[in-house]
Amino acid sequence: MAGQLNPNLLLVVPLAPLAGSMIAGLFGTKFFGNKIGRTGSHSATILGVLISFIISVQTLLAVLDGATYNDTVYTWMTVMGMKLEIGFLVDSLTAMMMCVVTSVSLMVHIYTIGYMEEDEGYNRFFSYISLFTFSMLMLVMSNNFLQLFFGWEAVGLVSYLLIGFWYTKPTAIFANMKAFLVNRVGDFGFILGIGLLLAYAGSMNYAEVFAKREALAQLTLPGTDWMLLTVACICLFIGAMGKSAQFPLHVWLPDSMEGPTPISALIHAATMVTAGIFMVARMSPLFELSDTALSFILIIGSITALFMGFLGIIQNDIKRVVAYSTLSQLGYMTVALGASAYSVAVFHLMTHAFFKALLFLGAGSVIIGMHHDQDMRNMGGLRKYMPITWITSLLGSLALIGTPFFAGFYSKESIIEAVHHVNIAGAGFANFAVMAGVFVTAFYSFRMYFLVFHGEERWGKSHDHEHQDHSHDEHADEHHHGLGPGDKPHESPLVVTVPLILLAIPSVIIGFIAIEPLLFGDFFKNVIFVSDAHPAMAALKEIFHGPVAMALHGFMTLPFWLMVAGVAAAYYCYMVNPRVPAWFYHKFKAIHTLLDNKYYMDKFNDVFFAGGARVLGKGLWSVGDRALIDGLIVNGSAKLVGWFSTMARRFQTGYIYHYAFTMIIGIALYLGYLLLAPYFK
Repeated sequence: MAGQLNPNLLLVVPLAPLAGSMIAGLFGTKFFGNKIGRTGSHSATILGVLISFIISVQTLLAVLDGATYNDTVYTWMTVMGMKLEIGFLVDSLTAMMMCVVTSVSLMVHIYTIGYMEEDEGYNRFFSYISLFTFSMLMLVMSNNFLQLFFGWEAVGLVSYLLIGFWYTKPTAIFANMKAFLVNRVGDFGFILGIGLLLAYAGSMNYAEVFAKREALAQLTLPGTDWMLLTVACICLFIGAMGKSAQFPLHVWLPDSMEGPTPISALIHAATMVTAGIFMVARMSPLFELSDTALSFILIIGSITALFMGFLGIIQNDIKRVVAYSTLSQLGYMTVALGASAYSVAVFHLMTHAFFKALLFLGAGSVIIGMHHDQDMRNMGGLRKYMPITWITSLLGSLALIGTPFFAGFYSKESIIEAVHHVNIAGAGFANFAVMAGVFVTAFYSFRMYFLVFHGEERWGKSHDHEHQDHSHDEHADEHHHGLGPGDKPHESPLVVTVPLILLAIPSVIIGFIAIEPLLFGDFFKNVIFVSDAHPAMAALKEIFHGPVAMALHGFMTLPFWLMVAGVAAAYYCYMVNPRVPAWFYHKFKAIHTLLDNKYYMDKFNDVFFAGGARVLGKGLWSVGDRALIDGLIVNGSAKLVGWFSTMARRFQTGYIYHYAFTMIIGIALYLGYLLLAPYFK
């Protein structure tokens, strides 16, 4: 059915979750007297996301048959010839993102019924996550920078509400403010990039800007010798650094674990953090014309992939291990973008969405079973008590570390292979980072797996954790209860375990199914552009001989043996000889302290940026507000009026001869002016 898609049907995709959010937010809360209750709230929001998912799947099938859509839905206003529009661009990239966002969101909505069962803000939470889904769909379906920026800011705003969902919890309030402020830093760069493109391309429509890319590539930034397109692309990527949590704007993401677990899966798997990856892939026609921007992206991604993985090794909060894993995998996606392997980055985005959502929801299931204890040192031996959570978490971990035939293998191996063929600055470091990251990922993933599901049963006991992860203890609160003596963990209800099973299926098979059409077929034809000067994708195509052959060959590659070494090291350290981690701690205490303080990035930001802002704010208050505005303008003007009034009052005596004298003096001055004026002309 090649041709145009139905715009009315496309409009339903983002509006259905919005309608569900409004129903739950208005009629399911105290705002209108909670008229529909819990059942009505979760039914309305789940139905909205389900409708979006069904239409998204139908859209993907239509796009595979050749159908597309790129048009304006609504013109907001026209200012000096510049159109501000709401429009949709639905091609293979958009259709795939629509399916990923709605499918993961649907699983999270269903899972939330069980996870948030006892929470007072149950209805409000459903309203928030449905609104979040609407925001992300508006972002990925946009055909212009205005709507992209709207969706970009909307997901940031709703993430602020979700991270601080427990608004009586001080650490949650700190975390959501931190996420909001750090993202504003990235968004400042993002809007500068959009502004540059608007100023020189004269449009915010993707197609019109892309059509002028060759002309833009010839321009320099006024007053400098910097290439205009390079500056614009780097500014756009700074926005991606904030949203997709790239070094050094990554600091908000681990703290966002203060929100309920379902939003961790939603924000960190398929939506907010992947927005930056999607945006750069969508802008491939622009980025391909700037090797400098690509090199910058490659280096930032490499730093994030490796050094954020190191931080995952020392975490003891189960959700924080998965959070640092997300940071590292986002680094891998960014490396692929820098290597001009945009389709590989999007492919890893898709596979990662499923297995990372699975791991987050699996962690949430463990937290339910442990009565809200998140410390892995209090777990152990959960395999026999929580069999469904155990097997699905194992499948998710195997996909994460890149086990051959699992989804993560195909996308991760493709990234590593693509980096081997990069011919821009930073390629050597990137190659080392993604290779070393394989061992690191396998080690921290199976450290978590063994501590949680195998070994000694450590719950219900009094623990003195000598080498504890302070980040967990700082955030301990009423939500972290734990099992008491004699209590046993329990498997989560079906409403929690069914989404785990449904997410485990694509975590295993989606890579095998999708690699050939996405990377080497026509799926992204005329959507993602790669210059002939960047050979990574051509090299991948040349050595690809099918998913089975790729997986079998994977057993003989260095990444596979690094992965095995990581798993074996984790097994030895945490199952065979637990004294080894303690020995490492005492022997390399300085390194542990560095990692425990997260490279002191938070303290640097607090002293340099927050401290500088405090000094600047104090200066503006004391000089600008108190002295200049209050002292000079407000109080000064009042004093001036008072002085003038005092002087004027002296002439208001009530005596007629005083007034006559004043009139004579006035007439004399006026006559003097008339006589002397000609001499001054």
